[in-house]
Amino acid sequence: MTFQGWGWRREDPSQGLAWVPGPEGERGAAVPCKTLATKDPTAVERANLLNMAKLSIKGLIESALSFGRTLDSDYPPLQQFFVVMEHCLKHGLKVRKSFLSYNKTIWGPLELVEKLYPEAEEIGASVRDLPGLKTPLGRARAWLRLALMQKKMADYLRCLIIQRDLLSEFYEYHALMMEEEGAVIVGLLVGLNVIDANLCVKGEDLDSQVGVIDFSMYLKDEEDIGNKERNIQIAAILDQKNYVEELNRQLNSTVSSLHTRVDSLEKSNTKLIEELAIAKNNIIKLQEENHQLRSENKLILMKTQQHLEVTKVDVETELQTYKHSRQGLDEMYNDALRQLRDESQLRQEVENELSVQVSMKHEIELAMKLLEKDIHEKQDTLIGLRQQLEEVKAINIEMYQKLQGSEDGLKEKNEIIARLEEKTNKITTAMKQLEQRLQQAEKAQTEAEGEDEKYLQECLSKSASLQQRIMQKERQLVQLETDLKIEKEWRQTLQEDLQKEKDALFQLRNETQQIISLKKEFLNLQDENQQLKKIYHEQEQALQELGNKLSESKLKIEDIKEANKALQGLVWLKDKEATHCKLCEKEFSLSKRKHHCRNCGEIFCNACSDNELPLPSSPKPVRVCDSCHALLIQSCSSSLP
Repeated sequence: MTFQGWGWRREDPSQGLAWVPGPEGERGAAVPCKTLATKDPTAVERANLLNMAKLSIKGLIESALSFGRTLDSDYPPLQQFFVVMEHCLKHGLKVRKSFLSYNKTIWGPLELVEKLYPEAEEIGASVRDLPGLKTPLGRARAWLRLALMQKKMADYLRCLIIQRDLLSEFYEYHALMMEEEGAVIVGLLVGLNVIDANLCVKGEDLDSQVGVIDFSMYLKDEEDIGNKERNIQIAAILDQKNYVEELNRQLNSTVSSLHTRVDSLEKSNTKLIEELAIAKNNIIKLQEENHQLRSENKLILMKTQQHLEVTKVDVETELQTYKHSRQGLDEMYNDALRQLRDESQLRQEVENELSVQVSMKHEIELAMKLLEKDIHEKQDTLIGLRQQLEEVKAINIEMYQKLQGSEDGLKEKNEIIARLEEKTNKITTAMKQLEQRLQQAEKAQTEAEGEDEKYLQECLSKSASLQQRIMQKERQLVQLETDLKIEKEWRQTLQEDLQKEKDALFQLRNETQQIISLKKEFLNLQDENQQLKKIYHEQEQALQELGNKLSESKLKIEDIKEANKALQGLVWLKDKEATHCKLCEKEFSLSKRKHHCRNCGEIFCNACSDNELPLPSSPKPVRVCDSCHALLIQSCSSSLP
């Protein structure tokens, strides 16, 4: 047997099949192991939880209706219902990280119901006021019990399922509450409104309860299922037997009635024989009736015999099938015992694996704590690095401020460089002089050595006189050696000074290069500033031009408004009211037609209104009289610059 989610399945590796139980204790079916392996494990968990919810809700409703009373908190089906609901709400719950540990409770989404459903605020307040509850899980269990007593659990959970955007903060995308199974469970919870529950939440220890589902309440043994099937078959056979017995009784009753009837006919026949002389015709009729009745009796007997034979054959076949089914059931029972033994062994192996996994989990938790400590240390180092970055930014700002003063310092440094170059030239000349002195001293030393050799040769003859000279020469040599040592030390000091001055020169050159680069950046910034100034001046000129155009357009609009005000008092004349042209005062006729001026509305002849201009009311040029034409042209010419 292998466990998956909250369900189980029994596998037969020899045939490649797996036995999966059906919902609500119904008989399962053999499914190929490959199909189960390809299914999503989260989908299997959701299906198993849905089936468990169906079983628990159905069992709770049936048991409550059979008892016909209010349910207490000690009622086992009610306890199992709360455990199943807890597992349904926990499925796919996200793990929230805290400072010390991981937090995974269902109290967070249940607290969200208060915002979505205002009537749930009373439950939340009462749960928080309970004194014995210390953990979020205990509060969630108390909330479920109070919601069941209020008969509004389905309404509260329906509000949660509708708001999937808010639920995604607490659940994974494959959780039961995020899928269709959650909506099905909420629909099933509506049936619990029939139940009256009287639960005492205050005294219960809801924090330390272990939420384990007891499958023994819902699962049925295969022996019971086999016995039920046998009982059903036996009952069907007994029903058939009773039916056959009733048919035999009916046939026996009909035969007995026929026998009595035959007796009565024989008696009547004897009487008719005695009365032959009186009624021959009646005897012939009675004989014919007797023959008919006998033929009918024979037919009935034949039919009854056929029915009996058929029933005997059916009973024999049913007995044979019963024996075969009994043998098959015995074989299935033996297979079930073998599978139980195998499953017990597998269960022990799984328990051992679970113990190993628990130890691994503890080790992982310790490693995670160490990782959190490292993360905090790294965060501290990040804070220090950010502070250093801020200091570097401040230093850059100071350097930028010092750029302005660096130009004056450049001149001074150039002068210092020139002075240092002069000093280096002087030092090089002094070094050359010292080298010349050293060469002279070496020559003098070689000459002195030659002279000493000569003096030694002469000392053989003039030892007394030359000893004094040798002493003098030795003294001169000592002085020369001391002078040489002094000159060497002075040369070393001069070389060290030269090296220091070279380092200073190198630093000054680096600074000059940096200053040159800063100068280039400063020049680039000046160029960008000039370009921005040019763009600014161009935009100012464009704005001035736009302002001039706007002022001109405003003047035009004011002129048009004044013209409109002057012409607002004018009325569109009807054709019947005008008989003469307003300008030339000539009478209208068939040859001299009437024409309206579109500006003033008066009626004119064709000669006095033969002008076209665009008006504010119509952008296309329309007919205008001579006076309006002159006024409009004058206003347009005055508005032009």
